Amino acid sequence: MPAKGKHRRPKSLSLSRGFAVAGTGGAALALPLIGAAGAHAAGAPAVAPAVAPVVAAQVPVALQATPAAAVQAAPSVYTVVPGDYLSKIAAERHLSGGWEQLYADNREAVGGNPSLIHPGLKLDLGGAGEASEAEAAPEADAKPAAQAEPNPARKQAEKPARAQREAPAEAPAEAPAEAPAAPQSAAAFVSPVSGGISTQYKVAGSMWSSGYHTGVDFIAGSGTSVKAVGAGTVVSAGWSGSYGNEVVIRHADGKYSQYAHLSQLSVSSGQSVTAGQSIGLSGSTGNSTGPHLHFEIRTSPSYGSDMDPIAYLRSKGASL
Repeated sequence: MPAKGKHRRPKSLSLSRGFAVAGTGGAALALPLIGAAGAHAAGAPAVAPAVAPVVAAQVPVALQATPAAAVQAAPSVYTVVPGDYLSKIAAERHLSGGWEQLYADNREAVGGNPSLIHPGLKLDLGGAGEASEAEAAPEADAKPAAQAEPNPARKQAEKPARAQREAPAEAPAEAPAEAPAAPQSAAAFVSPVSGGISTQYKVAGSMWSSGYHTGVDFIAGSGTSVKAVGAGTVVSAGWSGSYGNEVVIRHADGKYSQYAHLSQLSVSSGQSVTAGQSIGLSGSTGNSTGPHLHFEIRTSPSYGSDMDPIAYLRSKGASL
């Protein structure tokens, strides 16, 4: 029995030692893991530099974009060229708030009418619209600025043509300079009809109550347009006994022209007429032997104040 006891004790000791060894072994196993972790931790700085440049490369891009946007957002000045208008500038520059905001920012320079801007005028664009252009561009550095320049140059080359098309709009202001030509045509006298003369002035004859012809007879078929020989005012238009349908016009010099035997009247008393204006149609009304125009120039509207009609018309520039 004692021998067995001795035998068991060593086993007990070996078992406890086994636990101790196991514990020690566990500790030994733990140490390599800690060492490995330490080794990894110690090796981390060597890996970090490889990752760091990637992060560092990304950061500058963001940093570069921010200054570019800041530069583009800064207030800028635009010089108006021919053909520009506020809505066009706002649309081309992508300005926030449109032409209304552009006008509000530059009201003092533009004035009370937003439609009136002149070439050379400086406009403050604010900068909000420029930022959107910078964001839309793929590159944030000098390239967008270089690309933006050709477009205004091309537009400026096209705008002079627009300016030439728009320039004639101001021409009407000079039109009154040609107005004096109108009074000349208004003052000129014309023949009442295009036909020749069949009976001259002051031809004697018993057929006329005065003993002579008080006017001239122009050849005119029935229905021929009769024209006022000069500008004036109609003092009478209607039936007049032996003259049939007649028109009497008072002219600016105080003389009167008479048109008799008309088949139709196209003016009325008190109406203003111009030289060459149609006043009726020729005919053979009243005491007449056939269609013709009896024409007189008088010093008063009444019969018996006649004067040489041909000499009068020629003195007024009429071609007979």
